[in-house]
Amino acid sequence: MSKEINKSSIFIFVSMLLIINFSFNVTAQNNNKSNANVDVDKFYTKNISDIPALTLNDCIKYSLKNQPAINQSLIDQSIAETNNNLAISNWLPQVMGSANYTNYFQLPTVFSNTNSGIVSVKSGVYNYSIPQFTISQNIYSPDAMFAVKAAKLNKTAISQNVLSTKINFISDVSKAYYDVLLSIQQISVYKEDTARLNKNQSDAFHRYKSGIVDKVDYKQATIALNNSLAKLKTANELLNSKYAILKQLMAYPANKSFTVGYDTTKMLEDIYIDTLAPLQFENRIEYQQLLTTKLIAGQNVMYYKMAYLPSISAFYNYNYEFESNHFSDLYNKPYPYSLLGVQLSIPVFTGFRRLDNIHKAKLQEQRLDLDIEQIVLGIYTQYVQATANYKSNLYYFKTQKENVEMAKEVYDIVKFQYREGIKTYLDVIVAESDLQTSEINYLNALFQVLSSKIDLKKAMGVLQTDI
Repeated sequence: MSKEINKSSIFIFVSMLLIINFSFNVTAQNNNKSNANVDVDKFYTKNISDIPALTLNDCIKYSLKNQPAINQSLIDQSIAETNNNLAISNWLPQVMGSANYTNYFQLPTVFSNTNSGIVSVKSGVYNYSIPQFTISQNIYSPDAMFAVKAAKLNKTAISQNVLSTKINFISDVSKAYYDVLLSIQQISVYKEDTARLNKNQSDAFHRYKSGIVDKVDYKQATIALNNSLAKLKTANELLNSKYAILKQLMAYPANKSFTVGYDTTKMLEDIYIDTLAPLQFENRIEYQQLLTTKLIAGQNVMYYKMAYLPSISAFYNYNYEFESNHFSDLYNKPYPYSLLGVQLSIPVFTGFRRLDNIHKAKLQEQRLDLDIEQIVLGIYTQYVQATANYKSNLYYFKTQKENVEMAKEVYDIVKFQYREGIKTYLDVIVAESDLQTSEINYLNALFQVLSSKIDLKKAMGVLQTDI
């Protein structure tokens, strides 16, 4: 009985010493941050109270409104429409007004035959002034006819160019947005990992000071914590560069900041797309642009074929002529006259220019046929590659989601077993590393799926532009 009391007394005494030592170490560690309890937040601090949070649609809308390349394409569209109006204006009546004044220092001499022979006589008056009013109207002109037929195609072509520019920027902005989100989520994982490692280091430090374990566990915990802090710092710096890329694509002011706002549930719902939908080449803007270019080339062939036709125009002139030998009397009496006429212009021989232009236009049309065949093959290849990437990324995402759940469960078990003395700290480090890797892989897989979905929609020609 006395032996059992002595054992109990010894156990209580040792426990009290451990508690006192533990308390002393906690106080010492609070005074020396270098040993444990690293301040994680100092590696990622950002005041976002006054910074707007933009969704993906917000970023795309801002880009479509402010991106110089898109605005340039819209200006090009206005220029093309103005050029069409200029070409079509040749069909409208052309009205001109002019006036002149002429003073002769010496009157011109004319000769006339008389019975007494050839006689020279001064002709005219010294002062002339002729205000003139002219109206001309095209009746038929190959150039004007071509301008009318090509105007609609030119308008379609420039509209397709604007749409193509928008599609490219919507794709680029979406990917850059997802890249920013990926970095933010990675930072969150690294912060959680650093917090776990910080706690593990603290536990290892206390156990080492208490004499329960040797110094190796504490050193290993410190190494793992330092590595995690380095990853956190790197991810934070990369985030700034990715924000800069997104700002550039959006044409967002460099001196202003914003954060990205997102709905995780909706994001997970948006990863799916129907991969069984048939590919329709006519949905691709590049295919549409080539078809329009081919139609314009066909119009060029017709224009050169019809270039042999004459140009016909009508004109009317009204002249209000004033004549006088004295300038002071010049405008006292007018001598008006007018005329109406038709002008016909026939290209009789142009040095075979018309035939060469026809041949050239036909060759360009044939070349566009080959371009269409080539882009069809390219579109199909892009579609197959985008579909394969999307499916593989989706499968990888699902497997990584399962891995995260299992890695969390394994880490919790190993950590509990370590505290109970069953597992070594090396096992804890391995489990924690697996958990971090699984979480990072899961995030990479999520945003790879979202990015590959953008590529697939672009390849199918169904990327939405009316946002």
